[in-house]
Amino acid sequence: MKLKIKTGDTVTVIAGDHKGSEGKVMSVDRKKNKAIVEGVNVVKKHEKPSAQNPQGGIVEKEAPIHISNLSLMENGEAVRVGFALKDGKKVRVSKKTGETV
Repeated sequence: MKLKIKTGDTVTVIAGDHKGSEGKVMSVDRKKNKAIVEGVNVVKKHEKPSAQNPQGGIVEKEAPIHISNLSLMENGEAVRVGFALKDGKKVRVSKKTGETV
């Protein structure tokens, strides 16, 4: 299945505990259909001491959120995304304006 959200996109959360939050997509897990969004779904994680973190302790980090709960932002508004062929290339298109995303 082709995902409609890519790394670097600005998205808003449309469902769940973090509804209304906005952020930039940091990474996408295509197998699990989840994305990590900057500043959204932040959880506290207990980490053991290691070479990178000799102190250990409690660290706050973003947890993955399902792609179905995200909507792409364009000009400050949430838009639905479709696909179209332009110059023989498959591109993402905003269904609201018809412009290439």
